[in-house]
Amino acid sequence: MTKGPKEINLEDWKKAGKITAEGLEFGRGLVKDGIKLLEVAEKIEAMIKEKDAMPAFPVNISMNEIAAHYTPSKDDETIFEDQLVKLDIGVVYKGAIGDSACTIDLSGGRHKNLVQASIDALNAAIKAIKPGVELREIGAEVEKAIAAHGFKPIRNLSGHELKEFDLHAGLNIPNFDNNDTTKLEKGMFLAIEPFATTGAGLIEETTNPQIFRLEGTARVRTPFGRKVLEEIEQFHGLPFAKRWLKEKGADFGLREIKQSRVLREYTPLVEVNKGVVSQAEHTVYVDEEGAVVLTKL
Repeated sequence: MTKGPKEINLEDWKKAGKITAEGLEFGRGLVKDGIKLLEVAEKIEAMIKEKDAMPAFPVNISMNEIAAHYTPSKDDETIFEDQLVKLDIGVVYKGAIGDSACTIDLSGGRHKNLVQASIDALNAAIKAIKPGVELREIGAEVEKAIAAHGFKPIRNLSGHELKEFDLHAGLNIPNFDNNDTTKLEKGMFLAIEPFATTGAGLIEETTNPQIFRLEGTARVRTPFGRKVLEEIEQFHGLPFAKRWLKEKGADFGLREIKQSRVLREYTPLVEVNKGVVSQAEHTVYVDEEGAVVLTKL
């Protein structure tokens, strides 16, 4: 007998969203001048584990022109001082995922309007969400809200659909009108995340990735490689930080796994004109009447 699709447990998704919201608020309180990025990331990740959940990805702390995918290495000495900080966290609870982000201005309010632009765009997108709405319509609302503040959305970053143990599943939710006429359906889980920038509205990859994801079956021969692979497999195919790996020889093991072409690297993403970037994000559930925000306290 063929098994049907697994029934969605909405309560698990609500729980994941609640822990995400609590983690983001906890992290917001930690981001202060003179504090190390590594300290903040590790405290948030530990707090998530204390709530019987796991990080859905390493805590991202991306500053100024870096839009996303920066997580500190185990020897990162960077401290907060006068930056525009994007704090992006994810939680997985029994397979359900919460994903949320905020922007913290340590510049004394210099970027107040830029921060508000991404918040307004997020609220506009959430207001537009309901079954039958086309993706391009959501993107248009995001772009309109950001442009009203005199800034640009980042066009090659997007929100995304969420499924069990799958952070980027299916749909991409644009931050501009990309002419995608795909319609939302009841029962979808979505991460909505507008990015606003003073720059050109595009990001590019850099170097020195600290975040990785296993995307298939790796073939390894050495004891180092096998032990590192065993650690990575515990992340259920979700992104992980190199600093999470406890096994000695982790760098060697990662290089060996990479040779199997199943290890995806996430390098920090930087605005092409070095424009400053803000971000806001919530996870929502699409019900018959609209968007139910799961990552609000």
